[in-house]
Amino acid sequence: MKVTLRQRKKGNTISLYLDYYEKGKREYEYLGLYLVPKPKIGTLTKFQKEENKKILELAEKIRAKRLLEVQNNIYGFRDKEKLRADFMDYFEALCEKKLASLGNYGNWKSTYGHLIAYWPKGITFEKINKEWVQGFRDYLDQEAVTKTGQKLSLNTKYSYFNKLRAAFKQAIKDGIITFNPMDQVEPFPQDEPKREFLTLEELKTLSQAHCKNDSLRRMFLFSCLTGLRWSDISKLQWSEVEYSEKLGNFLRFRQAKTNGVETQPISEEARKLLGERGKEDERVFPNFKYGNWNKTLLKDWLWEAGIKKKITFHCARHTYATLQLTLGTDIYTVSKLLGHRNLQTTEIYAKVINEKKVEAANKINIGL
Repeated sequence: MKVTLRQRKKGNTISLYLDYYEKGKREYEYLGLYLVPKPKIGTLTKFQKEENKKILELAEKIRAKRLLEVQNNIYGFRDKEKLRADFMDYFEALCEKKLASLGNYGNWKSTYGHLIAYWPKGITFEKINKEWVQGFRDYLDQEAVTKTGQKLSLNTKYSYFNKLRAAFKQAIKDGIITFNPMDQVEPFPQDEPKREFLTLEELKTLSQAHCKNDSLRRMFLFSCLTGLRWSDISKLQWSEVEYSEKLGNFLRFRQAKTNGVETQPISEEARKLLGERGKEDERVFPNFKYGNWNKTLLKDWLWEAGIKKKITFHCARHTYATLQLTLGTDIYTVSKLLGHRNLQTTEIYAKVINEKKVEAANKINIGL
């Protein structure tokens, strides 16, 4: 059998495909890869030439792989039934597999919602190409909005676009497609948002100020002293609060976001905030929902303490991380305490500390 890489003009692009020929029979495999044709007047730009070169190299690698598969007698023509499956159904099925991790599931589900908004009529794998992916990117960048009607943040666009990339990677593993069409489209850059936090002095002042909701007060301060997310504190049960002579007070719990099991020592102050121990299967903070009302109460509490920063509940976690680094805890330990899987995530807090050092150094001015 011969496997030949061929080109076909398609509108303003050149489509690449493989021609399988054996004993008078032919099969075609369209790769979903496209070249920019030479214009009638002038020449291709340097960038266009480099892109065409990369695409041709990728197509040639696929051709060589197919030929090797044929020679090893393991190649069967592409499963057309799989290719004709609806991609939206496939993506939704991937979403359901993320249910064990609620934070991740929510992100996948939101991406699915935007995919449906972008392409409500459904689409099969064989019809997905560079233009379709670029269209989804443009939709996220220009049209997509949040439930409250706000434009998506850069990091949200980055996250949703990467979920689509992950879906195609899984489709390759499942043998549905042979390459990731995302590779031909420029990804969103990742932004580093400002991570607001409280200083130690501000935290001490806040702990002494009056809060209209005691559960909110104790949960927020507990997050500042442990770095736990709202999602983990709200579901915390007494069975997950333990004590040993070696570790003292500690938590053994499963993170809502990553689904990873964590063992985390906590201070005496943090333990006091939990209050009197209840039944093992009871929640430490029962019947508390962090809605708009309690967001308002948090603002009132901060105002009462004279703190004018824009602080959300998640800023308590930022406060914990920043204070740990400020007080000398090494970044590796802080990363483990926060439950980060990647040290680079924790390094964002280290950058904040360095910025504060520069700011502090420049405060001393003797007028020279």
